[in-house]
Amino acid sequence: MNWLLVIAGAMVGAPLRYLTDRAVQSRHDSVFPWGTFAINVSGCLILGLLTGAAAAGAASSHLQLLLGTGLCGALTTYSTFSYETLRLAETGAGLYALANIAGSVTAGLGAAFLGVSIAGAVWS
Repeated sequence: MNWLLVIAGAMVGAPLRYLTDRAVQSRHDSVFPWGTFAINVSGCLILGLLTGAAAAGAASSHLQLLLGTGLCGALTTYSTFSYETLRLAETGAGLYALANIAGSVTAGLGAAFLGVSIAGAVWS
């Protein structure tokens, strides 16, 4: 049963990632990978909310599998972040590559902490 929850979450997360990336990137005339950035930060926020809810006893292990492992696992992407950062550096956009690294890590961690804080305020 657990693997079905992961698959169900991933079936939503993977196409959501692709569609969101295309929608965000089409609105920016920049080499910066705004789509991947937005997706990864959003995924960190979702996972933070879920982690905070689980810590407060408001999220079951099944919900963690569905949303955390399945949805967020398929939605967020470290490999695309790495690839896009490498491509920026290789094409002479080194400052964008550094901004992508610093911004993604900072915003991702901030979003995760924010999610945990919001969940703690709501469910404590």
